Amino acid sequence: MKISILRKAEALADSELEDWGPVGLPQGEPVSRLSGKIIEMSADEDIESGVWQCTPGRWRRQVKKAEFCHFLKGRCSFTPDDGGATIEIATGDSLFFPPFSEGIWDVKETVRKVFIVFEWEA
Repeated sequence: MKISILRKAEALADSELEDWGPVGLPQGEPVSRLSGKIIEMSADEDIESGVWQCTPGRWRRQVKKAEFCHFLKGRCSFTPDDGGATIEIATGDSLFFPPFSEGIWDVKETVRKVFIVFEWEA
């Protein structure tokens, strides 16, 4: 896989994204909708990067790979299933999710992030 660079990632905060439809496991109303754009994907699909957006609502996280992301706009929280404290997330925050991090997203204000998901073993 070649090296990818996101120059001036903040410019992605307002770029056009494709509609990916409703979230897979909503937790009530309203049902969040996803949109995004894949920037790079390895041939074996073990590594993927892009821009992702989600409208307000609550839903269950389903990503099984590790993920690093940086929030370009919006406000939300994530409550992990492992009993950890709820994490409040806002514009400018960056997060790392280990593989199989499960829990509930609560999007309060439409969020947009740049992300990379990848196979990773601790």
